[in-house]
Amino acid sequence: IIASSRISRSALHCGTDPMPPSTIFRMRRPRPSDVNTMAVDRPPPNVLSSATAALFATVALFVAVGLDLPQAANAFNHDPLLLRRVPLLSHSEAIRQKGEYRQGRQLVQLSGWVQDDKGEWVWEEDDPYAAAAASAAASQVDGTPSDDSAAPIDGSEAMKYSASATPTLPSGSFRPKQSLGQNFLRDGNTVMKIVRSFGRDASETIKVRSDGETMIEGEVPGIRLVELGPGPGALTDPLVETFGTDVLQCIEIDPRSVDMLTERHPNLRVRYEDVLQTDYPALAEEEGGPLSIIGNLPYYITSQILFALADASHTGAVRSATVTMQYEVAERIVSPTRCKAYGILSVVFQLYADCSIHFKIPPTVFYPQPKVNSALVGLRFVGPAALRQRFAGVRPADLRRVLTSTFQQRRKTVRNSLKKLAIEVCKGNKEAAKDLIGAEPLPLPKQVLDARELGDCFALSQELPMDWASKRPEELTPGQFVELTRLIFGPKEFDDGDENQEPLGKKVWRKLKHGSD
Repeated sequence: IIASSRISRSALHCGTDPMPPSTIFRMRRPRPSDVNTMAVDRPPPNVLSSATAALFATVALFVAVGLDLPQAANAFNHDPLLLRRVPLLSHSEAIRQKGEYRQGRQLVQLSGWVQDDKGEWVWEEDDPYAAAAASAAASQVDGTPSDDSAAPIDGSEAMKYSASATPTLPSGSFRPKQSLGQNFLRDGNTVMKIVRSFGRDASETIKVRSDGETMIEGEVPGIRLVELGPGPGALTDPLVETFGTDVLQCIEIDPRSVDMLTERHPNLRVRYEDVLQTDYPALAEEEGGPLSIIGNLPYYITSQILFALADASHTGAVRSATVTMQYEVAERIVSPTRCKAYGILSVVFQLYADCSIHFKIPPTVFYPQPKVNSALVGLRFVGPAALRQRFAGVRPADLRRVLTSTFQQRRKTVRNSLKKLAIEVCKGNKEAAKDLIGAEPLPLPKQVLDARELGDCFALSQELPMDWASKRPEELTPGQFVELTRLIFGPKEFDDGDENQEPLGKKVWRKLKHGSD
């Protein structure tokens, strides 16, 4: 059919090695050694009608011979005129991979197809969730939710968000600034996946971390959403559609973005401020409770932003964070022990939060395209109560000194890397310092033992081994670093019911020059 339509090479072009039309209709699953791929370029206007007719005829033939429509959708990826290279998959494999297929080392989302409650494949426009989201978006005026009776209390609405149009950048002088590390999102499917992942993170922390079914005492019910660095609004627009402007505010340092977002959404609160200088506890107090963070973070300040959020979690000011970052940084956050990527970021955020990489993001969805891969990371902070139980009297500032001393000399054993710190703690007494770094581990505190009996995973890995001094830093778990800090700086009494206990600290991990004092 394709051959008879006389479509020119420019309409069906497969690079320098075009695929014979006959291979499109292969019925067997291709072997790894001979997988054929298909790429279709956008045809010129003079061959648009013939190309469209041929492609419709091809889809009809798929149906005639009994080929599953999801396989056809996988081959054409919903829009047959987009430049893509996709391997053919069977219907069962498409279901097994939940609407995704693997291209090399990348996991690619099927575009245009979703599964309903019965497991049947339908177009996104026919999905009831997508229809409900479209109806809600159509009924909004100036970013106000369609249901005026109640504000959203969690992120469940975001999990129903369907892909929107491709984000567009304003023409003219609005160009990304390298000095601000700007890489703007320009892919609608990626935006959809980010919004849905944020909904899961926010909902889990609201329902699970806030004392089960009840809200924190004195907390205003509902979600308090803060977007960091919205730029031209690729994430802001769907967030306004989903949550409205009452619970959403943005923090942006680029005045061009501030003016653009204010003009597009007059009721949206946009703070002209540096995210590194933001006082998150004060912001949470103004909003009436913990914040849920979302943002496409600049690569060069990602760690400092994350450390600021970790400090804010000492007082429960931040509940969750769903943010994009360089893939290598994301690997460090979730890295297990005995890995090269395991370091300070791993210890801190596995201690402070439940961490996960939602998905990998290719450079092609950004403008300008970065030279590295990115990832969306979800941080669901455990909260000040659980954090105090994990520390069990250890000061976070002391833990920072131990981590800095050990990981700055990560090829040395813990005994050798802690010599200088032990001498400081012993006030210059080298003999006492020698005994200190060779001492046996202290007994676990009662709070940790109680958590171990309840099956707490963190507490189960908190006991310091007898040969801790001969190990290297990447061999100790975050909980063992807490116990190592207790050994170096001495045990302290801890009562989780004491209201006058020492605060965890306002500035522990972020730099002193960042934020207010």
